[in-house]
Amino acid sequence: MDSKTRRNFIKSSAALASLSILPTSVWASSKNGRLRTAHIGIGGMGAADLNDISSHKSVDVVALCDVDSNALKSASKLHPNAKLFRDYRLMFKEMSNSFDAVIISTPDHTHAPASMMAMEMNKSVYCQKPLTHHVSEARAMRKIAAEKNLITQMGIQVHSFYDYKLATLLIQSGIIGKVSSVRAWSPKNWGRDGSISKGEDSIPENLDWNLWLGTASNRAYKDKIYHPANWRKLVDFGCGTLGDMGVHIFDTPYNALELDVPLTIKNNCRKPNQFGFPENNKVTYEFPGTKYTTESFKWIWNDGPGAPKTHKDLKLPNNEKLPLQGAMFIGEKGRFLLPHFMELPKLIVDGKFKNIDISSLEKSGKITDKPIRDYGAESHLHYHQFVDACLGNDKCSAPFSYSARLTETILLGVIAGRFPGKTLHWDNKTARFKEEKANKFLNGTYRDF
Repeated sequence: MDSKTRRNFIKSSAALASLSILPTSVWASSKNGRLRTAHIGIGGMGAADLNDISSHKSVDVVALCDVDSNALKSASKLHPNAKLFRDYRLMFKEMSNSFDAVIISTPDHTHAPASMMAMEMNKSVYCQKPLTHHVSEARAMRKIAAEKNLITQMGIQVHSFYDYKLATLLIQSGIIGKVSSVRAWSPKNWGRDGSISKGEDSIPENLDWNLWLGTASNRAYKDKIYHPANWRKLVDFGCGTLGDMGVHIFDTPYNALELDVPLTIKNNCRKPNQFGFPENNKVTYEFPGTKYTTESFKWIWNDGPGAPKTHKDLKLPNNEKLPLQGAMFIGEKGRFLLPHFMELPKLIVDGKFKNIDISSLEKSGKITDKPIRDYGAESHLHYHQFVDACLGNDKCSAPFSYSARLTETILLGVIAGRFPGKTLHWDNKTARFKEEKANKFLNGTYRDF
């Protein structure tokens, strides 16, 4: 993202940017050790985010923003003292001195515009996954977060769950030796292989369509195509199944193996239709090796109906069925299955399941809790970690320094879908492809709205 683009993100709050002379610690906590939060996007996942953030005893929800008046009405019943907005830019302008942290739970294309504006004002940011819609945005958000030393967290809640923390420790302990490859999959279908919807429908009274589009190009409203749910399928707003479930399922292997961004990417999928993402993708990444992998390391992702296809690396003992979603680590001494989600990992050696001894991890204090099979009992952990970090009592485990690299990796696979069957070569240092035609998809065009 160039400086001109970034200025466009924040031009409506230029006067407020001068307030950033204060050190981050001053902005990160309110009086009396409380955190004042502003929420952008409070329907769907945003409602869950609002619930978990506000469940922290030291949080005061002071502002709610959504382009859908129905979502605002529902949330305001739970937080009657919060001020209501439909335009996040107006919220920033009117309330910059009244909140400390921003929680962003909008469609993907609005993540960077809202996050960049908040960070320019030295606000702590919790942003849902994937962190951004474009690779250039991920780089820009990582850069500003580091420059301003901001508290940041990407919304990959399972990152803080017991099963995934345990899997990370076991892989790093060498339970299957060095890992040569990972296969990950999800049968979800956030794609659209059909034709572009034609015509125009009446915009619902509760929806501000211009604000929902935000920086995306203008177009006619079509019912059940965009808001509230199907935008993930569309290239102008979401990032497909890879950008949704891929972020969750990639996260633990990416973290455990200490991967950086890939060297090459290839997506075997249908030809691009310029409107929707492919319904089936097989993305192959090659990464530089790390201390936990063999010298060359490969990652294979499958999504869509029927995923994954049968492969010897995925065969389970006793002809058991694979979990619906998950990842399989293939190592020198065996295989390691991590279902997604709410299931313990499984060790496979010589074609048989083996018991996993975690007593050494428990004795060392690296594992102090127990498995929880109730999502609600763990769902708040990632959010509360962010709140506690803002208050100086903890450290975020998925800050933008980490999550921007994970997001970049995911988005490179999305871009490869524009060139089906072709291997793209990525230069981490220059943040460009060797294949020049692919570089135009690293950035977006931002509409003034």
